[in-house]
Amino acid sequence: MSASPIPAMPQARFAIGEVVRHRLLDFRGVIFDVDPQFANSDEWYDAIPEPMRPSKDQPFYHLLAENAEASYVAYVSQQNLVHDESDEPIDHPAIPSMFDSFDGERYKLRPEHRH
Repeated sequence: MSASPIPAMPQARFAIGEVVRHRLLDFRGVIFDVDPQFANSDEWYDAIPEPMRPSKDQPFYHLLAENAEASYVAYVSQQNLVHDESDEPIDHPAIPSMFDSFDGERYKLRPEHRH
């Protein structure tokens, strides 16, 4: 009896420190962590309206996010992210504790957060 092949893990298109924006909703953010596939609660997932609900079999990104009203942490599927072309920094209060500098495209992770 042969072992069944392990399905390929989807490749992450974005990296920690990159500035991205949501494809459908009006917010942008900097990536501070990546899950190779969905790793949040079923309650969180089920709260997404079904027509917008993404597949769980893709990378999900943790963002220090902002919109016109607030700064917050967001959890977003790869299919719903695109590169942010604004060259503007993200104005989130947690950025100085995680990142050193912004070069117009990405933030440099502080040494104590690299692993």
